[in-house]
Amino acid sequence: MVRVTSAFWVSAFVRRCYAEGAAAVVVRRGAEEAGAIMVIVDRLDGTLDLYSPAPQSEIVQDGSSDRLFERVLECATAEALRERTDRELRFDPDIWIIEVEDRDGRVVVNSA
Repeated sequence: MVRVTSAFWVSAFVRRCYAEGAAAVVVRRGAEEAGAIMVIVDRLDGTLDLYSPAPQSEIVQDGSSDRLFERVLECATAEALRERTDRELRFDPDIWIIEVEDRDGRVVVNSA
């Protein structure tokens, strides 16, 4: 099964967030076709969660083309999150970054 492009997935994800009652914005555009996607969840209380693509070793090889994520930071400060995303961007400058604002910390990504 063919995986949708990163640009298409991000567009659909932002719309889904709004449909679920959360605000979402693309903070950084990455590679249109296959850029990795990171999702920041701002809990609006000064803490943030960060989700990044799950390692390939955790992805079930069942023919599914769903993107899987893992939470790499939980209830982090803005400074800790910025350090992590800056490090990731130095490694891979094609990353997309999406920020979701939700008091309950909900995020509508598939977790590994």
